[in-house]
Amino acid sequence: MPDPANAKIVLITGCSSGFGLHTAAHLASHGYHVVATMRDLDKKGPLLSEVHRRGGEADLFRLDVTDRSSIKEAIRLTAKKYGYIDVLVNNAGIVMAGFFEDLSDSNIREIMETNFFGVQNVVREVIPLMRQRKHGKIINISSVSGFSALPGLGAYNASKWALEAFCESLYYELKLFGIDVLLVEPGSYATKIFSDNARCAQNLDNPASPYCRVSQALRTRINNNIADNHKDIEEIPALIEKLIRARNPSFRNMPDIEAKTLYVLRKLLPFSVYSFLIRRALSGELKQQATD
Repeated sequence: MPDPANAKIVLITGCSSGFGLHTAAHLASHGYHVVATMRDLDKKGPLLSEVHRRGGEADLFRLDVTDRSSIKEAIRLTAKKYGYIDVLVNNAGIVMAGFFEDLSDSNIREIMETNFFGVQNVVREVIPLMRQRKHGKIINISSVSGFSALPGLGAYNASKWALEAFCESLYYELKLFGIDVLLVEPGSYATKIFSDNARCAQNLDNPASPYCRVSQALRTRINNNIADNHKDIEEIPALIEKLIRARNPSFRNMPDIEAKTLYVLRKLLPFSVYSFLIRRALSGELKQQATD
């Protein structure tokens, strides 16, 4: 456990639920100075309860990754209190379900604004604080969807693929100043990103859509998979703490066997073979439900 007198300053986005909430509570209970942020402070209750339950403390500021003024203010308040930021964990994100023709332009822009441009907005404000000290770590929460795309999640896939390309470029740029840029690429976990915080395509439930039946089948499949998902969400904060403490952390980091398996298959198999396996895994149930 870190010495509280020398604990690192860790700013985390998207702490109202899921990975962000658990990471903030975990690090706070392990002696880190946690700055937990969220878009809507009215949703702070679960975070504060979990932090208190684990015996930790955390600062809490409003930060909407799509609102640059709120980002600047949260960074200003953090710098005022601590003087610097050691670690940034970009966790805030949303899922947008739907086939491309059912997605409106505003649907796609909404998810890109949060999952891609939102990360860039926060990183842009934090880099100067880290660059001045030639020290820092920027940990961006991506997904297996950043290297393995599935039908019906095209907008989400695109946002994560864009994020991964940005992070790889930024990795080289910021190494010049002693700053590490890292990716965490989890598989699916049972968090609110698939329920309360999920977004759907404008025409997902439109009977006139040529994708309506298959969309409903896909949604059922996802919901069933999440309901049967028993992976321990604490794997994420444990991995993030490991990366914070590591002297030479890996750029890509996968916490669960699902992510690791997909990554290996995606890298080793020809696309024709990999895509066949994906189609075969999905087609049986989707075709059956689509023709019911």
